[in-house]
Parts: sequence; structure tokens; C-alpha cells
Amino acid sequence: MIDKSAIRNAATIIVLRDRATAPKVLMGQRGAKAVFMPSMFVFPGGAMDKGDADVPLAGPLPDLCATRIAEGCEDDLSHALSVAAIRELWEETGQILGTKADWPGTPAEDWTEFAATGHIPDATNLQFVFRAITPPGRPRRFDARFFLTDAETLQTDPDDFSRAQDELSLLQWIPLEQVREFDLPFITEVVLAEVAQRAADPTPPESVPFFSNNDENRAFTRLKGMIRRGERAD
Repeated sequence: MIDKSAIRNAATIIVLRDRATAPKVLMGQRGAKAVFMPSMFVFPGGAMDKGDADVPLAGPLPDLCATRIAEGCEDDLSHALSVAAIRELWEETGQILGTKADWPGTPAEDWTEFAATGHIPDATNLQFVFRAITPPGRPRRFDARFFLTDAETLQTDPDDFSRAQDELSLLQWIPLEQVREFDLPFITEVVLAEVAQRAADPTPPESVPFFSNNDENRAFTRLKGMIRRGERAD
């Protein structure tokens, strides 16, 4: 059985650039002294914060993606996880995924600088593509949902990382054909293989891979989405 109390929900965002011609992904290197995945090249991402559920979205995650996130979960986390992905992208790269609009009310402290740019986070262009739970025995464990979006949906210059915080260094757009030359976590390599297969197809996948690492084995399933009452599974 999985000790859920030891696992934090998390969101990771994969930004794909030049999808149709020479696809590249945005990655950075974690610090050598980081507790989790030191010195590894990773996508922007991190744990979901308690306040993420209260942050406004200009547009929600697409319904299909939301139902797949809900599969096997007690709570509806689609809003909070979408917000977490956009927040982590902003904090770690300085890139904005949002819509130009005034922030309703007073933003939370984590969102003050984002709101000052005149944007509200927007999950409309996020696509849920992967889920994985960190294996047992690691210093930290996460139930991570991976989201994909195109660089064309960013509201900022994709080559400008001047607003990024210091969590990732060497931020860069890495060609998919070269990315395995970098020091990558195992799960990142698996996710990249999925992204490479789908780079030419912007439509949602038929199902989403899920590595549900528990204390006994490494199980692999695919998420197709919750079946609502009155509907039939294909």
C-alpha cells in the first residue's frame, strides 16, 4: 500500500517549441545541493501549494484532461494542479502562461509579481500527458502530473529568463534529438519518449500513462478518464 501522507501532489510543465519543424523542450538544471534530483536537468515543476486551489484561472483545464486527472482521485485537483504548473513555470523560468486581464481582488503573496504583469493564469492550453509517483526510498515523494503546452501560448519572450528565480540554472531550449545527452532523471526520460511520439500531433492522447509506484511493485496503467453516470466505456 502507498503511504499517501508521505506523498505530495505536484505539477510539472513541459513547454514544447517549434513542434512542427525542430521540436525543443524548456529545461533547467537543479542545484548540486538540492535534496531531490541534485544536478539533474528537469522540466519546471514542484509541489502543489495549499493556496493554489484559490487562485483564479482565466480559463480552466480542458474537460478531457480534467476527467483523466480525476480518475482514481478522491478530490478534484484539476484546478489546483493547473495553477501549480503555471506558478512553477513562472517562478522557475519567468515565463507567463496566462491571459491579459486585471486580477480580481488582491493576489496571494506568491502571485503578486505575476499579477503585476497584468495577467491571470490560464489553463486552457494545458494538456495532461503523464502521471507518475516517485518510487519508495527517495528523500521526497511526489504524485506528479505532467502538463504539455506549446511555446506559442506563452505571453512572454521565450528566450527571456530574466524574471526567473534561482531554483533552476542553465535554462535553455533543448532539441528533442539531443536531450538524452543531458543528465536526466529516469522518469524524465520516460516522459520525453512520450512527448517525442506526440510532437507531431497536438490533439490529446487516447490515454495518459500512469506509473503508480507503490511499496510492492512498479505498476503501469493508462488513464482514460472517469466514466460519468449513464455513459459507457469504449
